Formats: sequence, structure tokens, C-alpha cells
Amino acid sequence: MTHLKVGDQAPNFSCEDQNGQLRTLSDYKGSKLVLFFYPKASTPGCTAEACNLRDHETKLLSQGFKVVGVSADSAKRQANFAAKNELPFPLLADEDKKVIHAYGVWGPKKFMGRAYEGIHRITFIIDEKGIIIDIISKVKTKDHAAQILAEHD
Repeated sequence: MTHLKVGDQAPNFSCEDQNGQLRTLSDYKGSKLVLFFYPKASTPGCTAEACNLRDHETKLLSQGFKVVGVSADSAKRQANFAAKNELPFPLLADEDKKVIHAYGVWGPKKFMGRAYEGIHRITFIIDEKGIIIDIISKVKTKDHAAQILAEHD
């Protein structure tokens, strides 16, 4: 699991979003970034999490946060997920898992007694200078924005 800790420089990334636009960490210099990793687009937990962030985006933006989601889904799947749920933020289509591995969120998981490798639902809060200021590993999918704002209001 993640080897990163609070105070570390956030790993740079370069990945296309659901619209084919290249996104990098440096695009967000000067803003706080909520970089949320989720297992799979359009699944119940991921939809609840993304919609909770969508519903609180105005508040997050007013506190200086920009939001970016990341999963290993294709750009097409990310685009469908964004359109269906009216998600206003970029979703990185990290099919080769470069960003996922850089942030150390790929690893062993268990679901209904079955062990497998997958993406852990973890959110990194990165400050204006690219330093990790928080790592939320126990994400409450239906109340994630409140978790972020409570720590950084």
C-alpha cells in the first residue's frame, strides 16, 4: 500500500482525462488539490463518492480546492461516468496505472472472501506547493466532502 506520507512531495503525474485532455500535477500549482482514487467508475460506492464531491464542489472551490478523480478505467468509461452523474471535475483514465502506482494505491484487497489486486479508495490532499498535507484512507463515500472540509476548513 501507499508508501507516501504527510509532508512528502506529491508524485508528479501526466495522464489524460475523460475528454482526452492531458492533466499534470503542475496544472494545479497554486491551488489545493483533492486527488481521489477510486476502484471503478459507475459502481455504487464510487458513484456515491463522486456525487458527494460534485454536490459540495462549490464549497470545496470556495476553500481553494480543485478536485480530480483517478481510476484505471478507459477514457470512454470515465466520460460516461462523468456525463451520467454530471461530474464537473476531471477523471483521469489511468489505464496503464502509472499514477495509481506512483501514489501506491494498488494492492491486495478482499471482497466477499475473495482476494484480488485492485485500487484502494484513498484520497490525497495536496497543498499549493505540491506537498501532501493529508491522506484519507478511510473514505466515507456518502460524506467524503465533509471529511475533507473538516480537516482543512
